[in-house]
Amino acid sequence: MSPELLIYATLIICTSIGALSANLTLLLLFVSHLKLRTDTWGLTLNLSLCDMMFGISVTSVAIFSILGGSTFLNYGIACKLVGFTMVLLQLASLNSLAWTTVDKFTEICFPLRYAQIVTKRRIWIILSFLWIYAILVAALPFMGFGDYSFNEDVYACLPSLNATTMPYSMMLFSGGIITPILAISVLYVAIIHIARSQAKRGTFVCNDQHCYYVPIRSYFRNTFVLIFSAFYLLVCWLPSITISFYEIFHAHDVPPIAQMASMWLIVLTSGINPWVNSLAQRKYRKALRESWRKLKRLFQDMGSSTESPSENERHSSPQTHHCLPGHNTTSSIQT
Repeated sequence: MSPELLIYATLIICTSIGALSANLTLLLLFVSHLKLRTDTWGLTLNLSLCDMMFGISVTSVAIFSILGGSTFLNYGIACKLVGFTMVLLQLASLNSLAWTTVDKFTEICFPLRYAQIVTKRRIWIILSFLWIYAILVAALPFMGFGDYSFNEDVYACLPSLNATTMPYSMMLFSGGIITPILAISVLYVAIIHIARSQAKRGTFVCNDQHCYYVPIRSYFRNTFVLIFSAFYLLVCWLPSITISFYEIFHAHDVPPIAQMASMWLIVLTSGINPWVNSLAQRKYRKALRESWRKLKRLFQDMGSSTESPSENERHSSPQTHHCLPGHNTTSSIQT
């Protein structure tokens, strides 16, 4: 195994494990905290499930291929099914992320009408159309419009990028990948602009007891998260998009190390998404701290329960000594 392949396999495995852990943490928070299940939590749940399954599928295929099973995926229906699954999950993830960003934008720009605009019924309609769209686009190669093939550089089954599959490749990348990423970036830039304008005017936040002034530095501190949310997808997807268009129009081979780096960046987004879009929010951080305290308390109780028998034995030994018949007789005579 070459050093480049070893590094690539290590990065893919570690990144996929990180993505699995982050998304599993988010799912456990949903299970243990009912207050996180708002009307729009279905979008976040769908995003987390897609990212988790994408990381698992990429890792399993890469490990299987690197260990010598690539001949099984080179041809036939197995490679097409793997490619279909990867494209399906990635399209569902990107579009779920786009609609989650739309939800955040609506909540900030239209706070008074947010409850009327975003309803549970509309969220389920969005999810239904989202999956229908992802299934149709991913299934087009089965109908002869495009094709899936095994990429020996990244050890994965991906859409074929050449002159014969140009219409499908252009539709996939322009409509399924570039458009959601640009929409997410534009919406986050708009959110940053609104937050900046609001910070300059100053804001008062009220609770049940009193109102207090929110300083401008708190908005600028949160702006860093928004800026990262706006541009991390562009950074992670730009190498893959550039390589894909280069292969479509020039039909030249790209260095394997560039292919590996672009594939790893795509897998990296599956691990970044839950932290940036959910766990970075205050309510999720609060739920995470509460869960951590409960977990620590549980371990402390388990530790104290294991120590209690020995302590009980120490405390019970003097009592058994006083209850001896001879000792009781003596003490009673003395009194």
